[in-house]
Amino acid sequence: MKKLGDAELEIMLAVWAAGEPVSSAYVQEKLRGSRDWALPAILTSLSRLVDKGFLACEKRGRGNWYRPLISESDYKAAEGRGIIDRLYGSSFTGMVASLYNGKAIDRDDLAELRQYLDTLEGK
Repeated sequence: MKKLGDAELEIMLAVWAAGEPVSSAYVQEKLRGSRDWALPAILTSLSRLVDKGFLACEKRGRGNWYRPLISESDYKAAEGRGIIDRLYGSSFTGMVASLYNGKAIDRDDLAELRQYLDTLEGK
């Protein structure tokens, strides 16, 4: 799966959150405040996302409507696996150890992770 740049990810997060096809005006409104994008820049980014296979574009009247072709959960899973593979030699334990030793996570985070894993295992 191709990787999204930061700006593309912001757009995709807005599209995923909508849960239905969206217009470029919708995306522009959702990004207002975090990035004040001009409409032509949004249109260019949406077009690139279509070319990369992340979005489908459907002509409706005078406008285009965009819907995701890749789910948010599938993208996040692939990106997460890629980070673990590249930075931690495919070791999830190595990633958690690095984050803990670097104080990026604490005991509360580990407890939350334990609770989540217990839930997955049905304990």
